[in-house]
Amino acid sequence: MTAEISKATFGMTPKEYKSFKGLEQENLRDHMNDLELIFSMLGERVSTEITRTEDAQGYARVENAARRGGRVAGNARKETEKELGRPVISKENYLSGPKRNKKVGYKRER
Repeated sequence: MTAEISKATFGMTPKEYKSFKGLEQENLRDHMNDLELIFSMLGERVSTEITRTEDAQGYARVENAARRGGRVAGNARKETEKELGRPVISKENYLSGPKRNKKVGYKRER
């Protein structure tokens, strides 16, 4: 259901989103900015609430709840983008950057 929520929220599946950000094996959430995380969480939470409220049983009904929850988050994202005048979705990776080499050493006892 994650793919359905992501598609409705961001217009792409998690796999497509990872590709958009240039990620391979990395965790997508670790590379999302705050707004991306907020809308992702909103879509998941609303989907869960719809599923519980309607006591959705079976794949088709749960999938429908996931799409609807994602649509709520997608609409909120689009409204936010209008207000900000820029996209929420970013190619930025929050864990990438210059890698620091750490020296591993042992203190000698005197």
